[in-house]
Amino acid sequence: MRKISTFFATATALIVLSASAHAQVTMKASHQFPGGKGDVRDDMVQMIAKDVKAANVGIDIQVYPGASLFKPNDQWNAMVNGQLDITLFPLDYASGKVPVFSATLMPGLIRSQERAKRINDSQFMKDMRAEIEKRGVIVLSDAWFAGGVAAKDGCIVHPNDLKGRKFRAAGPTFAGMWETAGASIVSPPSNEIYNAFQSGVVNATDTSLGTFQSMRLYEVTDCLTAPGNNALWFMYEPVLMSKKSFDKLNKQQQDAIITAGKKAQAYYEGKADAVNKEAIKAFEDHKVKVVTLSDADYQAWLDVAKKSSYAKFATDVPNGQKLIDEALSVK
Repeated sequence: MRKISTFFATATALIVLSASAHAQVTMKASHQFPGGKGDVRDDMVQMIAKDVKAANVGIDIQVYPGASLFKPNDQWNAMVNGQLDITLFPLDYASGKVPVFSATLMPGLIRSQERAKRINDSQFMKDMRAEIEKRGVIVLSDAWFAGGVAAKDGCIVHPNDLKGRKFRAAGPTFAGMWETAGASIVSPPSNEIYNAFQSGVVNATDTSLGTFQSMRLYEVTDCLTAPGNNALWFMYEPVLMSKKSFDKLNKQQQDAIITAGKKAQAYYEGKADAVNKEAIKAFEDHKVKVVTLSDADYQAWLDVAKKSSYAKFATDVPNGQKLIDEALSVK
């Protein structure tokens, strides 16, 4: 009898082990961007979900686009607390909680899409990823998104063009530079920028090219300062994962997610130039003038940034100057 009961106990244990090995883990991925409408940021997250499912390691990732699960600014705390597993997140949104993250939306620090690839392998980005991980979050995919300035009543290419402007700035580092150049900073929510242009509350704004396009700002502006080879505006919008969620997975599952994240990054890097060109074409098709910065104009802006945004970051953030120097040293 003892042998039989031992046999059944062993068999039951094996069944339980087998079931747990194949138990399906359901994870939640959230982001604020439109779903199913060709936004490359949604494409990246959907790609990770699809590739992880295809790896057959027992993970199902449900994607919630368009801020349908969490509001944009709430995603960081949700990840840190383990309430949210994965997000594609503009890191500067968390700079109020973690000031060092402002380095990822700093005027002139990246300069071009080509340089963005090189900076991903730099000491600057090793330090930034360490700062992210220190807070309980890991990076699955690096992604830098180019942007510029859309304006009404003339182009903005030189600091002198800012005098008297009512400017809606994307973040504090840019607000500091625009204000130093002579602009008045106005802060309508991003979903009200279109109406703010129509009513004259603002007559210039900065953001990513993709957002310019999805907001249809080509209907209410007459000039776009596009990135070109001398982009002032680049924002780090990585795919991130809660460390609490990652640590619950087995090695096979972790490897599948890391592999999928790298593939999504490579997909975006291969498509970034086309994404930028598509947004610029939308402005051109609506007869909006498109300009880029010359080397001299770029340098003039950098001089203003060094006196404003860079100086404040170096003062307010431990090792702030070191981070700026590391980024600018990437050729």
